[in-house]
Amino acid sequence: MQKSETTTIERRFLAPFHGKAVSPPPIWLMRQAGRYLPEYRATRAEAGGFLNLCYTPKLAAEVTLQPIRRYGFDAAILFSDILVVPDALGQQLTFAEGEGPRLDPVRDVADLGRLAVSNTASKYALVWETVQRLRQDLPKETALIGFCGAPWTVATYMVQGEGSTDQAKARLWAYRDPAGFQALIDLLVETSITYLDGQVKAGADVLQIFDTWAGSLPDDQFDRWVVEPTKAIRAALKTKHPNVPVIGFPRGAGPMAGWYVSETGVNGIGCDTATPPWVMSEAFEDEDVVVQGNLDPLLLVSGGAQMDERIDEILEEMDGKRFIFNLGHGIVPETPPEHVAQLVARVRAGV
Repeated sequence: MQKSETTTIERRFLAPFHGKAVSPPPIWLMRQAGRYLPEYRATRAEAGGFLNLCYTPKLAAEVTLQPIRRYGFDAAILFSDILVVPDALGQQLTFAEGEGPRLDPVRDVADLGRLAVSNTASKYALVWETVQRLRQDLPKETALIGFCGAPWTVATYMVQGEGSTDQAKARLWAYRDPAGFQALIDLLVETSITYLDGQVKAGADVLQIFDTWAGSLPDDQFDRWVVEPTKAIRAALKTKHPNVPVIGFPRGAGPMAGWYVSETGVNGIGCDTATPPWVMSEAFEDEDVVVQGNLDPLLLVSGGAQMDERIDEILEEMDGKRFIFNLGHGIVPETPPEHVAQLVARVRAGV
């Protein structure tokens, strides 16, 4: 290898996954590309709709790059959506402005007949092209994160037909017909492996599995619908790409997060806002895992001295640990861009 080439291990973001604590820690933010940025809103208007934006590689790459240009994050995350997977499988999906996603619900085994892995190739290919463009256009020192939604979380939208506060319809199907619901989960595991495998082949350095609604399940259901599907995806990817780290984000897992880490084999754990910094610091010390988190996105909206104080608390608690600074969930649209700049500057200043 030429000395001028940048290897993945030279990307600062990846150092914690190679056993190195980095100070100040690497930083990226969930939903770092999005509606809080005026340039994003302009590009989305150019695309003519959210799904068009996801499936137009030139524009999807552009919005991925926008926050890198502004803030110099240590990692970019592919711009897409977790619902690309059901859309590619053949489930009808629309995004109404201001209303969120709407899907033609899948409520039983008969409805599964509308879905097929064979449908996915053309739409996945567009996402993989976006990844290829990004790997070419990103600064050499910037890592690239690919992602998918975890099967449980994606299934909740597929069954509900939209977002919900309690994921009741998916939970009821899982209770009433666990074998039928398992068929849906198995389909999502299979196609998620294909989807993520293609992202790595296109140039992704790291993968993140978003289980946004993991916390809606009781402990006796958590293992079957959250842990086991993620474990299956991680095992398959390890066989194909043993050196590509996988970060799990089981939002709301609470005391089950340690079980999630030990059983799934993920290389990183994303901690939500409810996880105290001392828990991030101590709870996973016996696990070979990188910890990521967990500033409150609404504190980022508020900004000011209180945000600086909280950033310092997190940095001090995690000093010397294999840690990546992030939010506890995604940036919200009303976030002032200057507060993001304040956050990045404060983290980069270190403890």
